[in-house]
Amino acid sequence: MGTPTARPATLDDVARAAGVSRATASRVLGGYGFASAGARARVGAAADLLGYVPDLTARALVRGAGVRLVVAVVGRDDRIFDDPYVHRVVSAASRVCGPHGVGVALEWLPLTDPSGLHRLGADRGVCGVILVNTTQAALDAVPARLHGRVVSIGRGSAAVPSFDVDNAAGAGAVLRHLYATGRRRVVMVTGPRWLTCAERSVTAYRGLMRASGSPARLVTGDFTAARGGSAALAALRRWPDVDAIYAASDATAFGVIAALRGQGVRVPHDVAVAGFDDLPYAAMGSPALTTATHPVDRIAAAAATAVLTEAPAAPATAFESTLVARESA
Repeated sequence: MGTPTARPATLDDVARAAGVSRATASRVLGGYGFASAGARARVGAAADLLGYVPDLTARALVRGAGVRLVVAVVGRDDRIFDDPYVHRVVSAASRVCGPHGVGVALEWLPLTDPSGLHRLGADRGVCGVILVNTTQAALDAVPARLHGRVVSIGRGSAAVPSFDVDNAAGAGAVLRHLYATGRRRVVMVTGPRWLTCAERSVTAYRGLMRASGSPARLVTGDFTAARGGSAALAALRRWPDVDAIYAASDATAFGVIAALRGQGVRVPHDVAVAGFDDLPYAAMGSPALTTATHPVDRIAAAAATAVLTEAPAAPATAFESTLVARESA
């Protein structure tokens, strides 16, 4: 027979060795509640002697601090989970939460019914929530018990601080670049029109078109390559004289370029194409994509940090977006 493996020390072991109750040992090791100086010293010494490793999950639940941060994404259906943008938010949040012993969970909030936020607010295992693709309905559904533990990537409110990219400035920089290179008949493929952040880019586009005396030409998109392709074909049919297409996301721009090529339209010679996000693939395409930066990792990390520290945050924090000019425009 092999030698039995020593089991890990438990909270009961520490309490016995220190000559205190289990509740006292829990309070000392958890850092909450009252215990005498002598009891604290004995419990600390016993824990060190036994090599006691606390159960972070149990400790967090006892204190009501929660053990997971929830990234709650608003969308029409659960296909929103396939969005690379959402993957980047979860990844960045996980890097922040990992060292704190906090996990990250992903949940879908239906666009027409964000009431699931009430369930999250009542869940003692939830330390906080990051809202993504935030709508006014979602903000209205945030229960008071989540205040101070919820932030938004996108639209915010007095009770829900927001972190987001200044996509209006980024869109403006791209559009001014298109204009400076001689493009005047610019079509914009938007994001979903129910998203406030998507509308900021549309507002910037309309303003620049109006200032230049050029017509506003809009096709509704959804940030996907598939929709970008169909939007490009629709633009060609409606406005055969188009000389540039600005897409509200890089994925949409990739779909635009593929569809134009399928019609024998040369990019950028016949039609310039630009996007927004500066995804890693943007620099590797042929042609390489002109776009604007979107620091998703920094935004999500800031949002997660604000939730974990419960530190007061500015009502709205905007991250800079800058032009990245490449071959496509």
